[in-house]
Amino acid sequence: MNYSAVLLFGAPGSGKGTQGRVLAQVPGLYYFACGDAFRSLRAEDPLGKVFIEYSSQGQLVPDDFTIELWKKNIHNSVVQGKFQPDHDTLILDGIPRNPHQVEIMSGLVNVKGLINLTCESEDQMINRIQRRALRENRLDDANLQVIRQRFLTYDQETKPVLACFDQSLIHNVDSTQPPLKVLADVLQVLAKIL
Repeated sequence: MNYSAVLLFGAPGSGKGTQGRVLAQVPGLYYFACGDAFRSLRAEDPLGKVFIEYSSQGQLVPDDFTIELWKKNIHNSVVQGKFQPDHDTLILDGIPRNPHQVEIMSGLVNVKGLINLTCESEDQMINRIQRRALRENRLDDANLQVIRQRFLTYDQETKPVLACFDQSLIHNVDSTQPPLKVLADVLQVLAKIL
């Protein structure tokens, strides 16, 4: 199956999860956050162990594990009736995370557009990540050294994903605005894409 998808993209702390959780409530959209799927794994689960090993160092989980987790979650969502591929558009957050994953997923998803949440202030994003760590008890967000490694990993491995898509598919949204204004801009872009 080639799923219709929109990628929610941006650096750590740019607001993808905040926007994604709202978009998850919109009929016809199905939000999938790769990080949430990894964090929901039990520590004794083989994939859970892999996630903890990499995330605790601010690194990306290897592609094979990431794609395996994504496929398993999407399949289960279809079986449970949560995601109806004939009617719903996937909103993907955190996948594909590098050009190799774009290549692997090219036969699995039809990317209709990419919403790139931009934020020029690394300090603002760090502040968001640390607040989230407290609010959601996310240990992978608490350590400043790990956070800085995540930004480095984003610049080196994830940001090049933007070059994998035609520029006409990429829509930049300033995520330094208040969340409601960001949401209004995201919805305006989605209305154009879909």
